[in-house]
Amino acid sequence: MNWKTRTPAAFKCAVRALKKEIFGFSFDYPLYTVPEASEEDSLHYYLYSDALSWEALRLDPNGIPMTWYRVTGAAYWPSYIAWYGLVQLGHYLRRGDEANLKAFLKQVSWLEENAVLRSDGAVVWPMNFDYPNGAVVLKAPWISAYTQGLAISALVRAWRLTRRPELLKLLRRSADVFGLDVKDSGVRVSLDGHTLYTEIPGGPVPGILDGFMTSLIGLHDLYAETKDPIVGRLFEEGIAGLKYALPRWDYGRKWSWYGCRAYLSPPAYHNLNCLLLDVLARLSEQPLLAEYAQQWSPKQLSAFDRTEIYLGFVLTKNANRLRHRTWRQKADKASAPSRMLVPASLPQASVGPE
Repeated sequence: MNWKTRTPAAFKCAVRALKKEIFGFSFDYPLYTVPEASEEDSLHYYLYSDALSWEALRLDPNGIPMTWYRVTGAAYWPSYIAWYGLVQLGHYLRRGDEANLKAFLKQVSWLEENAVLRSDGAVVWPMNFDYPNGAVVLKAPWISAYTQGLAISALVRAWRLTRRPELLKLLRRSADVFGLDVKDSGVRVSLDGHTLYTEIPGGPVPGILDGFMTSLIGLHDLYAETKDPIVGRLFEEGIAGLKYALPRWDYGRKWSWYGCRAYLSPPAYHNLNCLLLDVLARLSEQPLLAEYAQQWSPKQLSAFDRTEIYLGFVLTKNANRLRHRTWRQKADKASAPSRMLVPASLPQASVGPE
């Protein structure tokens, strides 16, 4: 495919993204925390919503979500499959509809079948597609702390529900990559001697905040279920790293940066950051995390602050596009979503690439 044939599609994607960011910008985000998720043996996940949808997600003929982005084409993202399952489980717990429970267990089966046992003994859920992210191009297969965290959280709840030993066997090796540095095919990175877990291996540190925090929740779920002291230590090290690195993501004690100050977080990301901080503050009993969650709450913003955040986001986001020339990144036409796929309504876990 040459540049002339790619230009119209790239231009349409750019215009659509700009319209959404400029005219669809909203400080409200219909996602909330679930306090009962912290209870022992709870089937609830810590976040829930039944009011969000994501146009990039489609269900394949087997009821497994695929995600389509311009820079990746249609692909199975294990993180979104795990999240879709957790959403379906949340629906079941609130509505009692067996169809939702069946959908959850179907996603669990996919995660079980697509788990990879590496030669070093670690269990991972790799992304089997190339993914350009800023200056980094991740080559298939690559792994992510974000994906590991969501997959762990989904399988922990499936284990609590079914008590299938095969699930527990996978879970016991799912935290191994958190103990390995990125250069050793793990997800662990260091910031001034403090430990963080990265969503984008090879990317700049400290990385993407919501992906890091989601991985910590997964580690906490695993420790709560297994009481493995190694997993407990990994969680504690990550919480200490989070506390140390939070100022790197802070914008004026009122908003968060996306990634390594690449641009001000979109509202969906920022609200997610606040909710995850609130969850982790309760799980770790760390008041500093709760302080940041409160300071970053959109409810605290004045009219002037809201204008500042909106303009700052639009400017920094488009400056980032220009810096990395994202319009040159192309999708493989052969990877376009099949017409057999149908829309799937579910909350966003972590907003994907443009």
